[in-house]
Amino acid sequence: MSSFDPKKTLDSIGLGKTEQKRSVRVSDVIRKELAILLLTKVRDQKLATVNITRVEVADDLKYARVFFTVLGDHKAIKAAEAAFDRAKGFMRSHLAKTLNMRYTPSLQFRFDEIAEKVEHIENIFQEIANEGKTGEENS
Repeated sequence: MSSFDPKKTLDSIGLGKTEQKRSVRVSDVIRKELAILLLTKVRDQKLATVNITRVEVADDLKYARVFFTVLGDHKAIKAAEAAFDRAKGFMRSHLAKTLNMRYTPSLQFRFDEIAEKVEHIENIFQEIANEGKTGEENS
């Protein structure tokens, strides 16, 4: 009769593993460092309302896609992209100093459309909820 081993059970369903790929750990550190950098050292006003939402780092750690959101319209998005383009070298050199890696990933900045889509879906759910409340009040 075999004995119950909770660690093996958790490992078999994928919950026991705490190790992450290195690229995932690096992407998390890059996201945090860039967020701090935007708050403390970047003086460009076009980046004042920017939020870093996520970072995707390639498995070979050569490239990092930095996704951001910004308050405002399409003009604000384009202005933020241009400001990121100008500050790319400064940000990469800051990361090189703080990450202490052999190779610092090349940064590519992109507007995060997923956040916009999530907001749109949340608005639809809110409208449905509001219609449900008004329907109950009328009956």
